[in-house]
Amino acid sequence: MVKNAIRSILIVGGGTAGWMTANLLATRLRRLPIEITLVESPDIRTVGVGEATVPAIRDYFKAIGVTEFEVMRATQGTVKLGIEFQDWARPGERFFHPFGRYGVDAFAVPFHQFWLKRRMAGDETPLSAYCLATEAASRGLVLLPPDQPANDLGVFDWAIHFDAGLFARFLSRRARDDLGVRHVEGTIAGVNRDGETGRIASVTLEGGAELAADLFVDCSGFRSLLLGQALDVPYEDWTHLLPCDRAVAVPCTHGEELAPFTRSTALSAGWQWRIPLQHRVGNGYVYSSRHISDDEATATLLSRLEGETLAEPNMLRFRTGHRQRLWEKNCVAVGLAAGFLEPLESTSITLIQSGVERLLGHFPDRDFDPSLADEFNRITRLEYARIRDFLLLHYWANRREGEAMWDECRALELPETLAARIRAFTGGGKLPRFEWDSFQSPSWLSMYAGFDIWPPRHDPLADQLTVEELGASFAKMREAIGRAAALAVPHARFIAENCAAPAAPHDHGRVPAHSA
Repeated sequence: MVKNAIRSILIVGGGTAGWMTANLLATRLRRLPIEITLVESPDIRTVGVGEATVPAIRDYFKAIGVTEFEVMRATQGTVKLGIEFQDWARPGERFFHPFGRYGVDAFAVPFHQFWLKRRMAGDETPLSAYCLATEAASRGLVLLPPDQPANDLGVFDWAIHFDAGLFARFLSRRARDDLGVRHVEGTIAGVNRDGETGRIASVTLEGGAELAADLFVDCSGFRSLLLGQALDVPYEDWTHLLPCDRAVAVPCTHGEELAPFTRSTALSAGWQWRIPLQHRVGNGYVYSSRHISDDEATATLLSRLEGETLAEPNMLRFRTGHRQRLWEKNCVAVGLAAGFLEPLESTSITLIQSGVERLLGHFPDRDFDPSLADEFNRITRLEYARIRDFLLLHYWANRREGEAMWDECRALELPETLAARIRAFTGGGKLPRFEWDSFQSPSWLSMYAGFDIWPPRHDPLADQLTVEELGASFAKMREAIGRAAALAVPHARFIAENCAAPAAPHDHGRVPAHSA
């Protein structure tokens, strides 16, 4: 046994971040004598709107010992095959970012290089025609990836949408009842630091109770009570790159089909999300307060709802960026306490998940070797920056001319990391991989295709196949995708057969099981 081993962990804050942290820590550390306590205030409202995820969430479910369908039944969950972007390139245009590959590579040459060759020869078939996930989503259909796909055409993934409040409740029950996490309700009145080391020693609750621990995990949301306030770690602000700083969210009843994807629609001063759940639709307008007022943004969102509102609008203010250090002394921040990147590509949950995984991968003893925190901070800063660059590409590549916010985005001076990626693609169709990339080559390719950004020529190695040979091969790929898509079922039917949530009283927002 390690002489100075951690014996107690205090998680400050509940919600999605706190309870995800509690479940993963308690599962991974269950064979060690470590007491895990979570303290949260019943008076503080969490940021609990409808949530979208990326496929990595399924790794989290597996890690804590639950199934996707179990979670979906408990959280009114639905399937997500990707994100549809409306009006981002230009008003009236749309494209899809799928969780899947495009076509089949050959001779170690990426498929899109062969597609470019056909395109330059006059073939107008879009790249999206060679992605199974896109084809299924466009028809409102769902099928799950095969365990052993016959070729790259069958390689795709899926994620889920869920009600964040119900997800936190599900995780809370599991952590308390099955994993032995101690739950304390109370509002933190003070944070006490060790006079010698400067580390956090305990927190004091209103009423005088004190909670001490060896390791503290700050899941207190935007307030960042421990890392930001008590330890005074500065914030690195990226608002100059990503202009949106506010959001208004409101749920409504269903008025459209139960689409198996998130929708993002560009508006004059930001963008609107649509997240379909079993019992309602989550909607929000993420916007720049320099370009539209709160009242105007709220009115715009309410005017665009497909059904009856189910709650009052919820206003959120944020600063894009992260704390300069995410691990300071004996405190690690997770979730909004660490930083915030707008939900354009559904990365908030991923950053919670990777933050806890990273803590476990650099788990300290009570000496808190600084090298662990240094590496944790280095990697986490890279992860945030990689996601920032991917989000920034969405804004910079827009062609919404004549609208102040969008015009400013096209004129931005890009970070060199993003500029280098764009040069690599526009020069020769290359998709470089950087350390700690969250989004892989197909995701970047879907953005370039969606915004019609292409190199002037294909890779010379694509000349190993003639235009005619490629035409025959591409036709077979489209036929194979069509056959696979024919095995898919309507999303609502898939939910009804696999993971329908129990109907709540007066659940008039629910999509009927027979709807397509």
